[in-house]
Parts: sequence; structure tokens; C-alpha cells
Amino acid sequence: MTVTSTSTSTSTTATTYWTRVDSPVGPLLLTAAPTGELTSLSVPGQEGGRTPADDWRRDPGPFREAERQLTAYFAGDLREFRLAVSATGTPFREKVWAALDDVPYGKTVSYGEIAARIGAPRAAVRAVGGAIGANPLLIVRPCHRVIGADGSLTGYAGGLERKVRLLTHEGVPLP
Repeated sequence: MTVTSTSTSTSTTATTYWTRVDSPVGPLLLTAAPTGELTSLSVPGQEGGRTPADDWRRDPGPFREAERQLTAYFAGDLREFRLAVSATGTPFREKVWAALDDVPYGKTVSYGEIAARIGAPRAAVRAVGGAIGANPLLIVRPCHRVIGADGSLTGYAGGLERKVRLLTHEGVPLP
């Protein structure tokens, strides 16, 4: 995946833009910073997902490219997102999220492999799992491609049913 990632701090008074996009895995809630970078992609019932706040501005304008790419992804015509994103977290989380960006379409990796990619010890697998679970950019940042070391389909903030649908869509053989 190629994303232009910026980690800028935003003022608490900055406007958050949002829209909903229909998809085969349910409605997607997208948020963006005033500068246009995608800041989150959530699904209904997502653990830690976002919901529109009263002071957010609903405007599909900043999301045209994200919507175009998501439509192409679900149509099977796009394998790598190329979007400007801005997701901030701890340095550790950002390192894990960057490793997720490198997991190719149709492939899976284990939590231990992600830990190794970022130079974390094997004992950090739980922390890696926590960082993956906190990924604010579902689908675009492919945390659904992370599985257990034994090949099991372990947790997914968007729900295991969605994880199965996304992996099946990408042609990943499931256990």
C-alpha cells in the first residue's frame, strides 16, 4: 500500500469532515482533517470506532478519491490504496501501522511477523496486537491481513465476519 502519511497535531477546534460510503461489508464512516487527509475509516459496531459528533461537518467533497478507490477495491480493480492519510498514535503504534502498510493484497502475516518487521521482541506480540486493534483506518490500512501464528483468524476491530469477507475478497485461502 502506498499512503502519504502525515502525523500532524490538530487543534481541538479544527473541523472534522465526515461522510458515509456504502460497501459490501456495510456502511463505512470516513473522517478527514480540514487539510483533506483521511483520518479514519470505521464500520458500524467497530470496537473503538468513531461516530459523528455534533460539531463535525458532513461533506462528501473531501472523500471523492477515497470513495473512488474503495469502489475500485471492492470491484476487484484496485489492490493498493494511494491516499493521503493522517493518523496519529504513539511512536510504537505508528511503527506498527507503517508495517501494516507493507502487507500486500491477498497475503497474510502473523502478529509475530509484524513484531519482527518493526524490530520488537517476540514478547511484544500483545502490544503489536493492541496497536493493530487501534488502527483507525480499517481496510485502507490492511489490519484484516494479520492472522494468528497458527493461521487462525484472530480478532479484528471490525468483526471477524468482515475480516473473513475482506480476506475472501482478496483471494486468501481460509482455514
